[in-house]
Amino acid sequence: MKLNILFLLYKSKINSKGKCPIRCRITYNKTRKEFSTGQFVNPKNWNSKQQLVKPLEPDAEFINTQLSLIKTKINKAFLLLQVKEENFTVDDVYNAYKGKKATKDYNLIQFYENYLDTLKALVSIDIKQVTYNKFEYIKLDIKRFVKFKFKTNDIPLKELKSNFLTDLDYYYKTTHNPQLKQITINKKIQRFRKVIRVAVAEGYLIKDPFMLYKAKNIIKKVVFLTAEELEKLENHNFSQSRLRFVKDLFVFCCYTGLPYNELMRLENKHIFVGFDDNLWIKIKREKTSRELSVPLLSKAETILNIYQNEDNLVFPRISNQRYNSYLKEIATIVGIDKNLTTHMARRTFASTVLLYNNVPMEIVSELLGHSSMKVTQESYGKVVQKRISLEINKIKGGC
Repeated sequence: MKLNILFLLYKSKINSKGKCPIRCRITYNKTRKEFSTGQFVNPKNWNSKQQLVKPLEPDAEFINTQLSLIKTKINKAFLLLQVKEENFTVDDVYNAYKGKKATKDYNLIQFYENYLDTLKALVSIDIKQVTYNKFEYIKLDIKRFVKFKFKTNDIPLKELKSNFLTDLDYYYKTTHNPQLKQITINKKIQRFRKVIRVAVAEGYLIKDPFMLYKAKNIIKKVVFLTAEELEKLENHNFSQSRLRFVKDLFVFCCYTGLPYNELMRLENKHIFVGFDDNLWIKIKREKTSRELSVPLLSKAETILNIYQNEDNLVFPRISNQRYNSYLKEIATIVGIDKNLTTHMARRTFASTVLLYNNVPMEIVSELLGHSSMKVTQESYGKVVQKRISLEINKIKGGC
């Protein structure tokens, strides 16, 4: 942990007077920092071994005094950092020599916890509690991984290497929870990377150690009800009122694309007559904070008329767990060999109801309330390709 100070000539930069700059190199903890001293000397008049300018140099005494002063100031800065008994780097020594404030050398978990303190203050202002909780869970994952991988409670933030994420991915799959899907692992790593990017932005890391990391590709298969399956479900009469109610909720979502949260929050005030004299649903989406504006198709309006009353909420409340459980029962009774979920209704709206009826992708994106067109294209690009294929086959059949 010794500090080494070395003066050296930058001989490749000789000026018109035949002199070259004297640079200073400080080495600490096997790391170097080099900077210009502002002094110039004839290379013939430099004594590298003694680290002095020879008397033959016209300004030898002045230059030697300046170099001695630089060395003294660096040693003083180094001593002050040692007195503080904190971890520091060669950059901190240089900054202290220049009179700049030293950058705090955070550990990984320590910085993550500081980030969480900042994030917590934004709950109910810019973010939701559920978003904060997700970052909290990732912190616990990282703590376990650091303990498992490095046999310690924390590691210096600046010691993060590019393979950290690859090892974390492997840890998730083999040790943490082998049942985790790749898409979930990617999401966890994405949130962790956000914290590291904040560390870079705030100057605690010189560069992003995970700059070259690429998340593992996931082949997304969008499962939805075909027009025939949807019609089969709509026409089935259930004797049990609970199944009849859940079927109506599911079909309503198939023609509106409402996610579960918005379905359960739907109130009479969210339904209004639009500019086209038709009924529309206008509700803010919790997940993206974007406003959903969806025209009410006739089949959705029919269901709405059954349940709409003077109460604020349009539909009676039902838990997501029970809702999905009843949907499995419905699928078995109707004979649909697919896992019916709230999200499948949303996909059916996007695919069977909209894209298969030639509604443009940008309008589908708007009606689904996606944060960007990219999200829609990644999910439903293959659906469009299938639609094109069907149309081409029709043309082939007629030629």
